[in-house]
Amino acid sequence: MDKIDLLLEQINFPIFYLKVVLSLVSSFLITWYSIPTIIKISRRKNLMDEPGQRSSHERKIPNLGGVAMFFAISVCASIFAYQLFDLYKFLFASLVILLYVGVMDDIVVMRAYKKLLAQLIVSTLLVIGSDVRIRNLFGVFGVYELNYFLSVIFSIITFIILVNAYNLIDGIDGLAGFYGVICFALFGVSYYRLGEYNYPLVILSTSIIGAVVGFLYYNLSEKSKKIFMGDTGSMLLGFLLTFTAICFMDIFIVKKEQGAVFYHLNSAPVIAVAVMILPIIDTLNVIIIRLAEKRSPFDADKNHIHHKLLKLGLTHKRATFYILIYYLFIIVVSYALRHIDVNILLIIILVLGFIGAYLPDFFLKRKIKIKY
Repeated sequence: MDKIDLLLEQINFPIFYLKVVLSLVSSFLITWYSIPTIIKISRRKNLMDEPGQRSSHERKIPNLGGVAMFFAISVCASIFAYQLFDLYKFLFASLVILLYVGVMDDIVVMRAYKKLLAQLIVSTLLVIGSDVRIRNLFGVFGVYELNYFLSVIFSIITFIILVNAYNLIDGIDGLAGFYGVICFALFGVSYYRLGEYNYPLVILSTSIIGAVVGFLYYNLSEKSKKIFMGDTGSMLLGFLLTFTAICFMDIFIVKKEQGAVFYHLNSAPVIAVAVMILPIIDTLNVIIIRLAEKRSPFDADKNHIHHKLLKLGLTHKRATFYILIYYLFIIVVSYALRHIDVNILLIIILVLGFIGAYLPDFFLKRKIKIKY
């Protein structure tokens, strides 16, 4: 591949743009062609998601769509962004572990502590083994550079929380998939603007987008073509999104020869939070509700944002659309205000996030009041 790159550079061919297009198209096609086979095997072996009390579907649906996404992402990233696996040596191993755990959970339902242990292992591999860490908070809560031990602990906890938070938004058709496309598109554009050293991360982002779009074609289909991403897909996307967010924050720190630290963008951590605002707010929202009702924060219920919109009578597609539009608005606000004080920006983002979480409650009460 290096010889081909060199040859194309000599004839002034834009190899990077070719890789971006090929990674996007190849990832889409691999997922698109793989899923029908997965659906067929799932139906034959009865590897289906059974409808339950918290389910928003009423019949058995195959739930191994994440397997096709893993296959597409791992193949395309290995071919078109192979530098990633030199820079982050434990990235692929972490993804394989998540694949195994996700498939096991989608088929036989693993105990929560086993999933948590696996998430702890992969997070530790990436944080310590590949040195993917939150090193600096840029002044959030008055905190700047973190010492190594605190940085490692904080980063591992962040990985685990965000992986599970992303899993929680995968409750209606299209929501987790489309939100992932938006997030990786935003991070991909940011990496592109920050220079060619980050081009492998751009290609990783396009590979993920292609895989998710290929999945969404079936996820939004009706009857025989329908499939869910399952825990395999949601954990995979949540893990990769956290990885890209931490890399995004790290890019904005430049250590000069004199030992001084320069920040390209002081609000980088808050921008990263804004991009991932939906799973963060949704998780905080349900925890607050459960604690207020004196229940365990780990109890399952139907207090997620998408559940509230379904109670208003919206379809899956309409609920997904409204959620995406509102939380995309928050991202736009965070970018527009990126140069104000970082703590003020964080407060604005969180307040807007919680307003979005409780708006459905407001409309639901008005609907009930009018009805009765």
